[in-house]
Amino acid sequence: MSGRAELIDWVVPAEVRTLRRWLPAAAVVLAIAAVLEGLRYDGPRQIGLLCGLLLLAGCRACLAGDRRTWKRRLGATFAGVGTVIAAHLLVVGEKSLYDLWTLAWLALPSVLALYWLISPRVAAWASGSDDAAFIAECLSSNRRLGPLLSRAGTQVLLIHACAPVVIPLVWIADVAVSPGNVLGGAIGDAFTLDHFAAVLSSAAFGTWIGNSLVVSVGTTIVGLLLAIPAGYAFSRYRFAGRRASMFLFVLVQMFPGIIILLPYFMIMKTLGLLNTSIGLIIVYSVTALPLCVWMLKGFFDSIPREVEEAAAIEGCTQLEIFRHIILPLSLPAVAVTALFSFLTAWNEFLLALVFNTSNDQYTLPVGLASMIPATGQQWGDFAAASILVSIPVVILFIAFQRALVQGLSAGAVKG
Repeated sequence: MSGRAELIDWVVPAEVRTLRRWLPAAAVVLAIAAVLEGLRYDGPRQIGLLCGLLLLAGCRACLAGDRRTWKRRLGATFAGVGTVIAAHLLVVGEKSLYDLWTLAWLALPSVLALYWLISPRVAAWASGSDDAAFIAECLSSNRRLGPLLSRAGTQVLLIHACAPVVIPLVWIADVAVSPGNVLGGAIGDAFTLDHFAAVLSSAAFGTWIGNSLVVSVGTTIVGLLLAIPAGYAFSRYRFAGRRASMFLFVLVQMFPGIIILLPYFMIMKTLGLLNTSIGLIIVYSVTALPLCVWMLKGFFDSIPREVEEAAAIEGCTQLEIFRHIILPLSLPAVAVTALFSFLTAWNEFLLALVFNTSNDQYTLPVGLASMIPATGQQWGDFAAASILVSIPVVILFIAFQRALVQGLSAGAVKG
């Protein structure tokens, strides 16, 4: 008899396991939403979410400890009341995307908890049934539902992890294709390409794109020409000042870029490189150089020295070893470094704003900022321009996706 009791205590329906895991998560989300509602000064909605939080917490408490029929019924009652509160808030409250999201974290757990807690299998489990047929059915159901519910929970988690990134992009896209210059409003209520036409027909936007391409491509080429030999030298050679130089490369990354703004400006002014693309290329290449060198050094360290020794035995010079063996093997890391250098120049704003005072020399970040004056903001044009600016970066990531994955992971393990 004791063995049968231990078996039935071990056989817990997959529905109960899922509720035990996800009801606390829903309660945490509702707690955060209630705090946000307090910041929005929406008292009734905040009270409703707090009540839902307490109900879900009470339902979870009923599923803990030993099995009792009255605990199952009480938990189902809590879930039913939570469902009623969610329905009430849905009817009388606002219908924005955020409001629907918060209600989903109250409504869906409440409905699922109510449905599962009144099901025959959970009722039999709560009543302490030790019937062999019930145990066999429960085990079979767990094998079927367990992986399914686990995958569903994982998908929910991943969707919420992606939401902070996806929602702003959807919002910007909606503003770009909506008539007028309204930041709010319903998503997808209207459609127009006027903002894209206005941006693409602007001569200034074409000038900004040309300047950014020249500066970004130039920074990438100069950065690679400097970083590749430096990274290889730090990886393969031992020379005086090596450790101090590597430490300085790390040290300069600890300070914000604005600290070097004034010295850079004085140097560029002395050399007559203000309002020039060459000046920005030099500044961006020097700024990105420490991190690029460290990235390439880590990859070069992962290439066995025996490969170079074997090539040297065959009569290859050091330059031939580097050109024909090391460099081809390091192409994934070079791709990562090139993309980092390109993005550094493509997205940088402060240095480009300070060193360029002529509209003809503006890069895209500075040009986009100039589209938002103190009065009369053109949010639609700004959103359309933002999407157009991001297209080259997206294309680069898609084109070099495989090389990026290899380059980011190849230097993680040495040897």
